Amino acid sequence: MIIDVDLHHEQGDFRLDARFRSEGRLTALFGPSGSGKTTLVNIIGGLIRPSAGRVCVKGRVLVDTQQGIFVPRHRRRIGYVFQEARLFPHLNVRRNLLFGRWFTPRREQIADFDAIVGLLGIGHLLSRWPSTLSGGERQRVAIGRALLSDPHLLLLDEPLASLDEDRKAEIYPYIERLRDEGNVPMVLVSHSVPEIARLATFIVVLNDGQVTAFGSASDILKHARLFPRTGPAETGALVEARVLRHEEAYGLTVLQAAAGTLTVSRLDLPVGASVRVRLRARDIILSLDPPERLSALNVLAGVISAIEESFGASVDVTLDCGGDSLVASVTRKSVERLGLKPGLPVHALIKSIAFDREALGSAMPGNM
Repeated sequence: MIIDVDLHHEQGDFRLDARFRSEGRLTALFGPSGSGKTTLVNIIGGLIRPSAGRVCVKGRVLVDTQQGIFVPRHRRRIGYVFQEARLFPHLNVRRNLLFGRWFTPRREQIADFDAIVGLLGIGHLLSRWPSTLSGGERQRVAIGRALLSDPHLLLLDEPLASLDEDRKAEIYPYIERLRDEGNVPMVLVSHSVPEIARLATFIVVLNDGQVTAFGSASDILKHARLFPRTGPAETGALVEARVLRHEEAYGLTVLQAAAGTLTVSRLDLPVGASVRVRLRARDIILSLDPPERLSALNVLAGVISAIEESFGASVDVTLDCGGDSLVASVTRKSVERLGLKPGLPVHALIKSIAFDREALGSAMPGNM
């Protein structure tokens, strides 16, 4: 178990009650502003002493109020990356990175400087000053500095919130690489469904100081009811696929998933590369019959496994497509008109245009 949390905290009129266990390489704390995400991550990091409870990271007890245990933050071996990079303006990138090692005993310094620089793609920035870096570059340097402190856990408190979409797109692949190739588990604070869908392997949902759900990213993101402020607009399924081939003449890439083949806009990835695909419930249309003479390139055969009430006129229909679980958001009227029910064979239609850059990311096999 990487993180084991069972705590209660009161701060003014705000009350936080959080209980969950995560084995995820990247655990996302998701919820709207004021839900308790930052308070929870600050308790894990040692910046706040909780009123009561227990926090354990990788088998090490950091907080246990009954036993009188509260490990000071400088002894927790936890790296912290904030919304702002907080680099030292008078130090160049190399010296900012090396600062992370100052508080780690020499005998415990394991992190390889060159490996981390390569992992984050910041080798060409080492002689630069923070004022000359883009927002995405500053955050990558901040992550590198945290990793060079040899942490047992890396906390990311909305590190992309202040970046525009282009800068976010720049840094996503590095967080994915760190998730898949690094040796340090991460906790990411976010209120963005597309962000956690792309990056998280485990999700903890908070609302009004309460943990309302937790589990694997693929399980949690299926349920629109867990995301009342975004609802069916953003929820859906996560599918693991591999690049099967490129169709250069059409500017397309064909992916192979358990559910079947998926055609998307051309990806700059080699054949065989792993890809995580987010299939949003709003982008899926159901048909009882095999569709013919349609422009949609993606048609997946499946069987309805569940029908779950959603919001307003919508209903979430879960499909089993060759072992991949998909979710379609349809109206109650469509459910009645088509006679949809568990066990009924259907076909799911997905437009290629539905696969935008937020819906695609590198996959982490076995952790979806």
